[in-house]
Amino acid sequence: MAEKTIPILPCRTIQPVLDFYTALGFEVTFQQTSPNPYAVVERGDIELQFFGLKRYEPTESYSTCYVLTDDVDGLHESFRTGLKEAYGKIPTRGLPRIGALKDMSYGMRQFLVTDPGGNCIRIGQPTSEDQHHRPAPKETFARALHHASLLADSKEDPAAAAKVIDRVLCLEDERPTPVQLLRLLVLRADVAGRLGDGETATSALAEAAAVQLSAQERESVQDDLERLAELRA
Repeated sequence: MAEKTIPILPCRTIQPVLDFYTALGFEVTFQQTSPNPYAVVERGDIELQFFGLKRYEPTESYSTCYVLTDDVDGLHESFRTGLKEAYGKIPTRGLPRIGALKDMSYGMRQFLVTDPGGNCIRIGQPTSEDQHHRPAPKETFARALHHASLLADSKEDPAAAAKVIDRVLCLEDERPTPVQLLRLLVLRADVAGRLGDGETATSALAEAAAVQLSAQERESVQDDLERLAELRA
């Protein structure tokens, strides 16, 4: 006996959503305009369905679903390539957008894609058999990174993530390690960009680029360094 779950997600208008998923490598396998706007896109075993809703506001959407994969790095790179070809750049804020690839504290390596309808597609690969949230670290800066990452890339609350980072970086009696500082600054620049705060983003990127790291430290933050390069481009 086999079952399959297919999310049915809202959007104000169908066509921009279909164009977006086509750029990601999906195929439109069904589309109708009446009696109700409806469409289906598929990519391998991923199937998403959409319905039109005139009074729907994409920027206020909470619609989401999770896609499990055994090659999250490959999908992330493929999606980025398709979006750059379709849009002339990789959209990282506003609608639509694609997020950074990150190792989460609940045993997943994931990234988020948000379509023109405001639907957030979370795409991840297990990195541990334990899929529960790990306890927050007790050390000050590790704890701040833990909470800020969850707020920014799981709850999608960049404003709250910014407050956590700003608070911890203002401490006078404690200082982060170079690795912690880099990660905090890259995330701060990332969320500042999402909030439309270009001045803070530029400042955080400059500070992050100036952090001195050893070869071993650079290896441990490869994802963050790649995100730094992308945000500075």
